[in-house]
Amino acid sequence: MAEQNLMEKLVSLAKRRGFVFQSSEVYGGLGSVWDYGPLGVALKRNVKDRWWHAMVQAREDIEGLDAAILMHPRVWEASGHVAGFTDPLVDCRTCKARFRADKLADARCPQKPSKVPGEHAACDLTEPRLFNLMFKTFMGPVEEQAAVVYLRPETAQGIYVNYQNVLTASRQKIPFGIAQIGKAFRNEITPGNFIFRTREFEQMEMQFFVRPGTDMEWFEQWRALRMQWHHDLGLTPSKLRWHEHGPTELAHYAKAAYDIEYEFAFGWQEIEGVHNRTDFDLARHQEYSGRKLEYFEQATGERYLPYIVETSAGADRVTLTVLADAYREEEVEGEVRVVLGFHPAIAPIKAAVLPLTKKDGLPEVAEGLYAELRRRVPVFYDDGGAIGRRYRRQDEVGTPWCITIDHDTLTDRTVTIRERDAMTQVRVGIDQVAGWVAERLGRPA
Repeated sequence: MAEQNLMEKLVSLAKRRGFVFQSSEVYGGLGSVWDYGPLGVALKRNVKDRWWHAMVQAREDIEGLDAAILMHPRVWEASGHVAGFTDPLVDCRTCKARFRADKLADARCPQKPSKVPGEHAACDLTEPRLFNLMFKTFMGPVEEQAAVVYLRPETAQGIYVNYQNVLTASRQKIPFGIAQIGKAFRNEITPGNFIFRTREFEQMEMQFFVRPGTDMEWFEQWRALRMQWHHDLGLTPSKLRWHEHGPTELAHYAKAAYDIEYEFAFGWQEIEGVHNRTDFDLARHQEYSGRKLEYFEQATGERYLPYIVETSAGADRVTLTVLADAYREEEVEGEVRVVLGFHPAIAPIKAAVLPLTKKDGLPEVAEGLYAELRRRVPVFYDDGGAIGRRYRRQDEVGTPWCITIDHDTLTDRTVTIRERDAMTQVRVGIDQVAGWVAERLGRPA
């Protein structure tokens, strides 16, 4: 399967099966803005819930936060986004398209082929000019400069300005962290690759506040924990790697930075970053706000600005990663079987209940089992078409188990459970099905 063809098939499946739709499609769509359908919103929520459990619920040293999207404009001056959150922008006079200057290889126009097969024509480019990526809006009834606010381009700043509030309210002590999942917005010049780079996206970020001098030790700990999380998500380990930021890549605030990259059909791309941000952010907000943000350590009597180790993952990017990693095609009895091999914990539908026929009392038994299961896990009921075709439909949306009610069920009270990946089948007592599924999901029966 050609790599680019794989992405085309994934995009087609995502729309057909209700994972992702083009935003405002009835009006021709809005560029690089996407809507999540019934299965997509469930998949993305499962990814976020799994992240939240690992970061907040399973730890005693991390607190949750949900900061507002709109913030005081001075926040973005202090963070450097007003002055420095820019990309170099160029226009091509040949094709009238707009590009990021630092992403345009060899000044070749991506949209205009040359007379040489397989090559592109040279661009006739304007001089680069800086373009701020923040969306600007106005607060209040009159569009005055004094009322300018921005849609946040990241969620981290909401954590920094609430650091003391959370510290006091939770009675935590350093080292401790603050985690947040929330929307962010960037007016990207060259968005693309489906939901990988979009103008509206969701971040899963955790800022861990530590004593200066212990920052690199914590940095390495968080690197190990975050890579393991992606492995536990079911991603193929050989398609994950670390990319260290070199001297020319390292952000001005960072002491060290690594990206977790995944090998997509369009190449190795970042899905999460782990950064040692030192005390840059708290120092800037202390300077611009005039508020002391130092931490007082009672055991030593010292005051210091904590260093920050950041883990930052894109919820949309991780959702795309699990979709891409799960997609496969297999030949079964001369037919192509499309499968989304999700880890059961993040599969949008955990099980499907399938009565073999619509008569002989099978639907009544199936509906009873369906009602019992749906109180515990997301489950789907399907009685349309041949059983093999129904299996294929569930394979295509990643359902781990299909439960078939047949005529034997009426006499021995057992059902057939068919496993998605190996396509093996077992007979299980109908009153044991809920516990059987719960056990494999690692949940209480």
